[in-house]
Amino acid sequence: MNLLIKNIRELIQVENKPKLKVSGSEMATINTIADAYLWIKDGIIAEFGRMKDLRLDKTGILNIIDAGGKMVFPSFCDPHTHIVYAGSREAEYIDKIKGLSYSEIAKRGGGILNSALLLHDTSEEELVAQSLRRLEEVKMTGTGALEIKSGYGLTTADELKMLRVIKTLKTLSPLTIKSTFLGAHAVPAEYRGRQNEYVDLIINEMIPQVASEELADYIDVFCDQGFFTVDETERILMAGMKYGLRAKIHANELANSGGIQVGVKYGALSVDHLEYTGDEEIRCLLQSETMPVLLPGAAFFLGMPYAPVRKMINAGLPVAMASDYNPGSSPSGNMQFILSMGCIKFKMLPEEAINAVTLNSAYAMGLSEELGSIAVGKRANVFITKEIPSYSFMPYAYGSNKVDTIIINGQVQ
Repeated sequence: MNLLIKNIRELIQVENKPKLKVSGSEMATINTIADAYLWIKDGIIAEFGRMKDLRLDKTGILNIIDAGGKMVFPSFCDPHTHIVYAGSREAEYIDKIKGLSYSEIAKRGGGILNSALLLHDTSEEELVAQSLRRLEEVKMTGTGALEIKSGYGLTTADELKMLRVIKTLKTLSPLTIKSTFLGAHAVPAEYRGRQNEYVDLIINEMIPQVASEELADYIDVFCDQGFFTVDETERILMAGMKYGLRAKIHANELANSGGIQVGVKYGALSVDHLEYTGDEEIRCLLQSETMPVLLPGAAFFLGMPYAPVRKMINAGLPVAMASDYNPGSSPSGNMQFILSMGCIKFKMLPEEAINAVTLNSAYAMGLSEELGSIAVGKRANVFITKEIPSYSFMPYAYGSNKVDTIIINGQVQ
């Protein structure tokens, strides 16, 4: 469908010369156009500019939306979710309220292992149905693209089941979805004391089957204290690279684990969490093309330290943010809330936070050539806001949905 949006109060995150990402002090700037229009043709951004320059000679316009003074943003990109899961884990939420730590719950058979048991007993059809409801939920708050990880299977059959569900979601949902194999999310109970055998299973059985069925775009490892070591992570990443799977790493959520360094060493697209990030890790990231991805929802929900984002940006790093939507540590995929958390907890400027949930988060999914900003030739994933006074109102008014109209691939949803 061809679509003209006119009388836009302010068109946000426009690029005449598109960038793949923005870093350091650049993150404090976003380009906007006041009193603007946006023309979408065949699902692609064809033109934009000021209303005074609009010429109504566009061929094939089938629909016109009068934004009536509302704003238009590029849709959010969410580069780290675990949105395919079975059921919820509010019992563990109560354990957290009583003072148990994430690690203590995991040692008692809760956490990821609990989700693995639930997933094993749930059919692919039911997992698809539950996940589609969650995708609709995040779409309605402005998300247009997201990455989904496996990792609640922890057996070859169940990891493949999860990845097949994600493959099905790609065909059923209008959202852009990237799939990540995370067999190394936790060590199953039956492999306790012989973790190396589980790593062998991932390398020798899971990865070849995942690759043969073309079920994953990326590979991930939870490289952190109490989970997978640097050496184990290296073995898994090397095996994935042989099959063309680029790395995305869970790193430094629980300790200075070495996960950031191993991610950079193996050319990871992103390293995610990063609550424990020091000078050495920042220097390492500065020498790489790896995107640091922050998950403030998980730190908020778990009561953990927040990543030193101000220090990272001041050092010249880019940063992205993601929801980490999952049943145990961040049971929300609302990227408007993540945007607010960037300002409230990370002390990011609104411009920095907007860059972190649009262009830089698209980069963390390998999609910034297609999504993440308003630029000619990019896919038309945008949303029209309700009437808001400024773009800073988006992170300021946390808890309310400021999105009015969603457009995905040029189609009004």
